[in-house]
Amino acid sequence: MLERHEIEVLLTLVEELHFGRTADRLHLSTARVSQTVAKLERQLGVPLFDRSSRRVAATPAGRELYAELRPAWDRISTAVRHTIDTGRGRGGTLEIAFTAAATSQLLTRAAELFRERLPDCAVRIREAQPAQVIPWLRDGEIDMALGMLPVHDPDVTAGPPLVTEARVLAVPANHRLAQRRSVTLADVSPTTLLTSGATTTELLTQVGAGQGVLPIGAHAQRYHARPDVAYIPLRDTPSIQWALLWRTGNDTLRIREFASAATTAAEPG
Repeated sequence: MLERHEIEVLLTLVEELHFGRTADRLHLSTARVSQTVAKLERQLGVPLFDRSSRRVAATPAGRELYAELRPAWDRISTAVRHTIDTGRGRGGTLEIAFTAAATSQLLTRAAELFRERLPDCAVRIREAQPAQVIPWLRDGEIDMALGMLPVHDPDVTAGPPLVTEARVLAVPANHRLAQRRSVTLADVSPTTLLTSGATTTELLTQVGAGQGVLPIGAHAQRYHARPDVAYIPLRDTPSIQWALLWRTGNDTLRIREFASAATTAAEPG
């Protein structure tokens, strides 16, 4: 069986037809290249190169062996490189979750930029309920998520804020507050506040059915317009910030590159 360095010397010398250039390409000495070729010819029992003080030429046996080895060697090299890249975070599939329709568009733009940087890594974007994000990150079901800050969990790392938006209160269209220009949370009974644990569509369906009210990001006015739900600006409440989240310690190259692409995608203009 031929060894890796022997194959590389054979292929390169057929392409270069020069011992010095072959040595330079492979970072070897010219003497090492010559010794390797001589060893190959002894093992195979046939001359692979005609060489003189003026020229080097591959023999018919050398050209035939090259033609057989080159495609196979390229496939092996590609497979090994892909395996290494996947292990280092350059390849494979990046699983990313979103919890709001507006943020999915940001992820889509970021994915386009990301593919230009790491074309061998696929991106799969999926929807999640807010309550699913942390467990999915911990279990490795997803690699990243675009979620709301703050996150108080040592197992999850948050990147810098990408999107900041005001809060509104979603109320039934016939609610007593529906015609107000703005409200505070003090204007509603705590018992009527709906909490996470379902998708946005499910929560707004509950609001429309009169089962409660829902503090939500202002994007809902555009992405979840409904005849049975009214949105009123909330006063005296902090803005919502969205950031990429990933499992602590899992900051691979592809994680870092996607975070960088998302930052670019979030820039105005």
